[in-house]
Amino acid sequence: MLDPISRVRRFNRAVTSEVGALDTSFLGRGRPLGAARVLNAIGHGRSDVAELRDYLVLDSGLMSRLLRPREEAGLVTTKPQPEDARRRIAKLTAAGRREFEAYETLSNAQAESMLARHSQPEALLAAMDMVAAALGRSRISIDLLDPRSEPARYCLGEYYAELSRRFARGYDVALSRDPDATDMIAPRGAFFVALSDGLPLGCVGLKGAGSPLAEIKRLWVAPAARGLGLARRLMDAAETAARQLLITTLRLDTNSALGEAMQLYRRTGWTEIERFNDDPYPDLFFEKRL
Repeated sequence: MLDPISRVRRFNRAVTSEVGALDTSFLGRGRPLGAARVLNAIGHGRSDVAELRDYLVLDSGLMSRLLRPREEAGLVTTKPQPEDARRRIAKLTAAGRREFEAYETLSNAQAESMLARHSQPEALLAAMDMVAAALGRSRISIDLLDPRSEPARYCLGEYYAELSRRFARGYDVALSRDPDATDMIAPRGAFFVALSDGLPLGCVGLKGAGSPLAEIKRLWVAPAARGLGLARRLMDAAETAARQLLITTLRLDTNSALGEAMQLYRRTGWTEIERFNDDPYPDLFFEKRL
């Protein structure tokens, strides 16, 4: 059997070959992958050159060497930012937009082909999500979002589905308190989503009532991202938001079927208390003084 290091290197070679990372003409468009990634990132709205450089993990010299030929080819324009002339903004020209769209079409076709060749595409996708989350761990952001936004609603839907699978009696969100999360919106509360390159990987809500007491609700992390410390980061974000709202006491409820959640709460200073609501699903209740 191959040792772990050999297996990682085999994986790296397979991915490099499959995506054409070393091709001088990535997807047959006449430029290597690095240049194509620049067009892709700008096409997806990353226009600030400094932020673009950070996103692509490039130094300033390489960023310039990748941008300049695209400008000379009439695919990209750069100009000073109106509010700060020291910063530059990059935009695709009409020709650049056509190249971006061509790459999108070819990349989508490549992804569809990859999935079609596997007998268990969902298992393949789950493995890809786990690898992407682990490798991109440092780039996962915790963003304050409206709980009614698309990424938030995706997370909530996955959260409810998981509770339905794990609870012995299933789970009906209509029987839970505040199923629409309307009290998790400023100035009463907050809702945070963990995002990895636009993909939602977790969430948590701070449910306030305009008083010094609030609740933590809807903590969820995608299976592919578990073990990366996201639950702790989400809880820290919720606690920071609570302090900013002058909340001094936090409470939460959970179910004993969620053992990993109980471990997190006990490790991070939460104290078990008596039941404080009539929600039919929780059987454990916790409190934390800020």
